[in-house]
Amino acid sequence: MTLIKKVSKVLAVIVVVLAVSGFAGHQYVNHVEKQRPVVTLAKHPEKVLFFYRDDCPDCQSIFHQIYWHNAISHNIVLINMNQPQNRHYIQKYQLTSVPTLIHGKQRYTGTNQQRIKQIVGD
Repeated sequence: MTLIKKVSKVLAVIVVVLAVSGFAGHQYVNHVEKQRPVVTLAKHPEKVLFFYRDDCPDCQSIFHQIYWHNAISHNIVLINMNQPQNRHYIQKYQLTSVPTLIHGKQRYTGTNQQRIKQIVGD
């Protein structure tokens, strides 16, 4: 077998592995997005609060960015407002829509990538 054929096979295997990994990662994040755990914020006083709904198209459009940032920095609390026991945060944080990010006195509602990076610390 020539060197070119060997390199081609190795590259093909790498591409397939990356594609499968990317798909699996995407599916996993979608799974996390749909979870509805009850969140206690007293345990996370210094973190960025990300309020979202798993059935909200705007929330879905930024969820992967938020998730992967949090996978690295561990500074975001994901709060799915479709969990009835999380809905008391609507009044506490005066939420009017999702997605909403809150960090200290900073607050942003929307999907602008630059504003999100400012809030989460990128």
